[in-house]
Amino acid sequence: MVMDYSFSEEQEMLRTMARDFLAKECPKTYVREMMEHDEKGYSPEVWKKMADVGWLGLVFPEEYGGTGMGFRDLMILGDEMGRAMLPGPFVSTVLLVGMPILMAGTEEQKKEYLPKIANGDMIGTLAVLEQDGDLWPGSIKTTASRRGDEYIIRGKKLFVPDAKAADVMLCAARTKRAEEGSEDGITLFLANAKDHAVWPTELKTMDMTRKQYEVDLNNVAVPAANIVGELHQGWPVIKKVALQAAAFLTAEMAGGMDWVLETTVEYLKTRIAFGRPLGSFQALKHRIADVCSDCEMGRSLMEWAALCMNSDSTDVPVAVSMAKAFCADAYLRATNAGVQLHGGLGFTWDHDMHLYFKRARANNTAFGDSNYHRELVAQYLNAEVL
Repeated sequence: MVMDYSFSEEQEMLRTMARDFLAKECPKTYVREMMEHDEKGYSPEVWKKMADVGWLGLVFPEEYGGTGMGFRDLMILGDEMGRAMLPGPFVSTVLLVGMPILMAGTEEQKKEYLPKIANGDMIGTLAVLEQDGDLWPGSIKTTASRRGDEYIIRGKKLFVPDAKAADVMLCAARTKRAEEGSEDGITLFLANAKDHAVWPTELKTMDMTRKQYEVDLNNVAVPAANIVGELHQGWPVIKKVALQAAAFLTAEMAGGMDWVLETTVEYLKTRIAFGRPLGSFQALKHRIADVCSDCEMGRSLMEWAALCMNSDSTDVPVAVSMAKAFCADAYLRATNAGVQLHGGLGFTWDHDMHLYFKRARANNTAFGDSNYHRELVAQYLNAEVL
């Protein structure tokens, strides 16, 4: 099947508007301010502006306060957000809470939560990972016990994004015993993240533009009506959410690689060494040409994943895994080159390259690193051959 990667007029307008908005509202001074001095990592004023231009409800249907656009449109936003290094809870709120509610929530849950997210009145996060840090059913040790019309959640979650800022937490817990590694028996609950029994502790992680937390859940009471999806059947929802989030991160990485390439090329053109621009040296031309090739290949795979997600194609799993595996490695190579080609300047805290260097490593590990996704591609191809 031939795919058309070109943008519609509406998508071109979305991209232009996003780039202009982020250039104004998200300069690197803002990124550093949120990273270094704001405990929640985002500005409520900027968040509200994002809601006002329709970003927080971009893929929600109009009856839930959204604009009813497609996943590829969301990827266009991700591309520009990655380019600008946008801090804050966009991924955790829209991708990790809004999308699962839209996909598996009850009509009452959709009417209650989605308009609040779209209007910028609610921030959410997903609490799944635990002690081993792996995204697989066997890692879920947190329990939820029935007590009347409520469930009592007990356990500890790790690497929970934006937990301090969140109003609601989509939490995965075991609701019945099952064999080790079984997907059965895991349920998703919408818990009040401001509950006195929810204790977040900030973690020191590689990418401090996205704050992550260890969260203790000490007998958190959640109404049975707050179950998202079916009782004991939360893992398929988690897998779909992880796939969507991984796809979105490939768009972020593509945008970040473009910034690294453009910034480094400009430096090589203007930095004079030995009486000539650095970019005139053949060895450095070869290095930046490799980055350019990676950018082009990564963007092509990202666009394929976006179109597959948009059309709900059967190729979605392999498309997303191929894009995530390649873009993750390419972003690492690009930021390595960006730091090295800037010389001593590239290693300093004052230069913005280190922000992308760290984001590349954080995005690589999030929702499966490149090795994990290459294994998924191999399994897919093996099944196709057999």
